[in-house]
Amino acid sequence: MEKESKIYVAGHRGMVGSAIVRKLTSLGYTNLLTRTSSELDLRNQQNVADFFEVEKQEYVFLAAAKVGGIVANNTYRADFLYENLAIQNNIIHGSYVNKVKKLMFLGSSCIYPKLAPQPLKESYLLSGYLEPTNEPYAIAKIAGIKMCESYNFQYNTNYKCLMPCNLYGPNDNFHPDHSHMIPGIIHRAYNCKQNNEDFVIWGDGSPLRQFIHSKDLAKVILWAIDNWNSDVPFMAVNDNEHSVMDIVKIVAKKFGIPNDKLIFDETKPRGQFKKPAKSDIPKNFKLRHAFNPSCLN
Repeated sequence: MEKESKIYVAGHRGMVGSAIVRKLTSLGYTNLLTRTSSELDLRNQQNVADFFEVEKQEYVFLAAAKVGGIVANNTYRADFLYENLAIQNNIIHGSYVNKVKKLMFLGSSCIYPKLAPQPLKESYLLSGYLEPTNEPYAIAKIAGIKMCESYNFQYNTNYKCLMPCNLYGPNDNFHPDHSHMIPGIIHRAYNCKQNNEDFVIWGDGSPLRQFIHSKDLAKVILWAIDNWNSDVPFMAVNDNEHSVMDIVKIVAKKFGIPNDKLIFDETKPRGQFKKPAKSDIPKNFKLRHAFNPSCLN
C-alpha cells in the first residue's frame, strides 16, 4: 500500500478496526475512509453498493461484524448468522465490482471443528462439527473465507483472510450480553464489586484460550495484507494459553474481590475446552505474552 492509497476500514469504531486506524495513522497513511453505522448500514446491499461506486476504495479492511461472547452467540443465533453474512457479502462483492486491489477479511479461530486435532491447522476446516454455542457465527465466518477464496479463483481478486485468537484491547464491547470473554469478565467483576454480589462465571473455569492484544493484531494485519500470498487464512495467535479461571482470578484480584465471592456455575455451558492454533506470525514480531487487564482501562 502507498501512503496516499485510499483505504477503507469497515468497523473503524470497534476494537480491531480502531486499532487498524491508529496503526495506519501512526505509519503516515493519509487517505483513510471510514463510516459509522448511522452513516452507512453495511447490512443494506444497495447502500453498500452505492458507497463503493462513489468512493472507489483501493484497499479494504473488513473488521465490521456482529460479535460477542458465549452468551450472545448462543442467544442471538439468527442475528449473528444473518447480519454477519449480509455485512461480508455486501463488502466483498462491492470490492469485486469496484476493482479493489486488496481486501483483508477478519475471521475467528472458532471456525474450526470442536473436536479437531490440536494445535489447529487450516486443513481441519470443515472436517467436523462446530462448537454448538457459536455455530451460527462460525458458519458466517466460514462463508466469508470461502467467498474470498472463490472470488480469487473465479475473478483473480486479491482477497486475504486472517484468523485471530481471542482478542482484548481498547474499544472492546463491555455490554453484559454481547461482550467477548475478557470484557465480559471485567464487566461482571465491576458489578460484583459495586453491588457486593457473588462473581458468577459460566462453566467450571477450565477452558483454555490464546489471547492477542488488538494493538499487536493491527501490526500483524498490516504485515499480512502485503506479505501473505495464499488463500489459506493467516493464523494470528499468541502461543501462550490462559484458562478462564486464570483470567477470572487476575481480574478479581484487580478489583479486590475475595476468592469466596467467585462462583463457577457448572450448569451453564463452558464452551470448547481448548482450541490452540499454531501461529503464523513472524518470529521477529514482539507480542504482549501476558494478559494485562490494565490495558483495558
